[in-house]
Amino acid sequence: MNARQRRTLERIFTDPIPANIHWKDIENLLDGLGAELSEGSGSRLRVALNGVRAVFHRPHSQKETDKGAVKSVRRFLNQAGVLPKR
Repeated sequence: MNARQRRTLERIFTDPIPANIHWKDIENLLDGLGAELSEGSGSRLRVALNGVRAVFHRPHSQKETDKGAVKSVRRFLNQAGVLPKR
């Protein structure tokens, strides 16, 4: 994981939950963690990491994710055993 991916991971686990993380940065983080990424129908992205699977929807009209999406990514990473070093 590179420095940019570490910063994205730290931001995902920041409280209060940020609403301005670029979706491409989240995809880059997932790729850097070794997740299996595959395209679903429409704007869906299927993700598998450490035996945990999830489906996320890419944001449509903006580049940034909303708080709900960040919260879902945070839950997924937590279940997959990925946490920022503190």
